[in-house]
Amino acid sequence: MHIRIRKDWELPESAATDEAVACSAGLGRRRFLRALGAGLAGAALAPALRAATGGFPSAPDAAYPAGDFKITPENLATSYNNFYEFGTGKDDPVVAANRGWKTEPWTIELAGEIEHPGRWDVNDLIAKLGGIGQRVYRHRCVEAWSMVIPWNGFPLAKLVALAAPRASAKFLKFVAFNDPSSAPGQREPILDWPYVEGLRLDEATHELAFIATGMYGKPIPNQNGAPLRLVVPWKYGFKGIKSIVRIEFTARQPRNTWQQMAPQEYGFYANVNPTVDHPRWSQASERVIGGGFFSGKQPTLMFNGYEKQVAALYAGLDLRRNY
Repeated sequence: MHIRIRKDWELPESAATDEAVACSAGLGRRRFLRALGAGLAGAALAPALRAATGGFPSAPDAAYPAGDFKITPENLATSYNNFYEFGTGKDDPVVAANRGWKTEPWTIELAGEIEHPGRWDVNDLIAKLGGIGQRVYRHRCVEAWSMVIPWNGFPLAKLVALAAPRASAKFLKFVAFNDPSSAPGQREPILDWPYVEGLRLDEATHELAFIATGMYGKPIPNQNGAPLRLVVPWKYGFKGIKSIVRIEFTARQPRNTWQQMAPQEYGFYANVNPTVDHPRWSQASERVIGGGFFSGKQPTLMFNGYEKQVAALYAGLDLRRNY
């Protein structure tokens, strides 16, 4: 009999939400998931998919450290987000990103200090990586609000292994799409387009680092970063670059977009840290989306509750200077 040892970061099955909560963006990329043989429906993954993807649980049931966190209702997670390419309001992207913007077909380029550079169709890439699984992660925005989201996708480490980084590769630079004709926010000098993010190689290969292709057992909606979004749950949400078109392996640390725009406020690491405030607000607590403005307040956890898993990555690093 096969016994799967649960990871200590997996959220409990009790966190599952009712599938009847409607997705405000519709189902979208069904052909994408059919092409992967995923057949995702409802909140659970088919047993065949679990077997094909290395046994990632459809409803993780190991206790999450320090609390019982409920999954954010789907309609809130898909309608309250930041995607400045489509506007600065929380509800701007749900309209603007679904007004003719096409996320299929989609290609992603792997480049830089690697043995296997190339350009991949998203469907072909995920099939090459063995399909998709599900992770339920806490999500903490630098603006001091939080959610809990079930993501579908694959470990970033699998993509790194496919690229085969050379010894000179120390960082990953992620680049988002740039299409002002479809993205109204990119017609304005809100940020320096395209959006750029970065990770150290050891962060990228950590078991928690994830590339999301879906949410709530469905294709990821356009406004949430279709078709490929970075998810690093111990970091603030702005690290989770959306709609990725290029990943470059570099010897030097890249400067992410917000670090370029406001270096006094946003650093490279962006690790969730309740003891280091944003210059304009406290990070000691967070507002839980869906929990009410006051009743939904809760203390912020170090590394967003994943301290046991990731603290070793930063041993000896001054987290106040390297924020």
